[in-house]
Amino acid sequence: MSMPMSTSIETINESSTEFEHLADYIEQQLLQSLRSELVQSENHSFILTAKSKQNEVVAGLSASSSYGWLLIKTLWVKESYRAKGLGKQLMAKAEAHGTTLGCHTAWLDTSNPNAEQFYRNNGYCEFGRLENTPEQYPSSHKRWFMKKTL
Repeated sequence: MSMPMSTSIETINESSTEFEHLADYIEQQLLQSLRSELVQSENHSFILTAKSKQNEVVAGLSASSSYGWLLIKTLWVKESYRAKGLGKQLMAKAEAHGTTLGCHTAWLDTSNPNAEQFYRNNGYCEFGRLENTPEQYPSSHKRWFMKKTL
């Protein structure tokens, strides 16, 4: 029987200068472990931006692909540019790029009810939901998990 290793567990908060480095290190270690244990696919990350005539970023989307799935990580549109079709254009461009990467389905999550409706209007359907109970704060909080076949 091997001797137990001596360890200590430490909490590193976002404000720590080590945070980004350690988060990256842990993710890289996990990915290295997964590569040795599981069949791998090509993974890609990309960002789309929309800029004004003044070259100001007014909207953006970040996404990644893995095992044929396109993950829409973030979508943001500056308030004054909303409801003008820019979010829809970014989503369509991301989905098209996902298909060129071999993705068959896109997925995302959101806790914003307006965003949830936006995604439904753009062909996404719910496949899971987390909801706080009346005893939890905030009791109205929900997180929708949504997908769309590409």
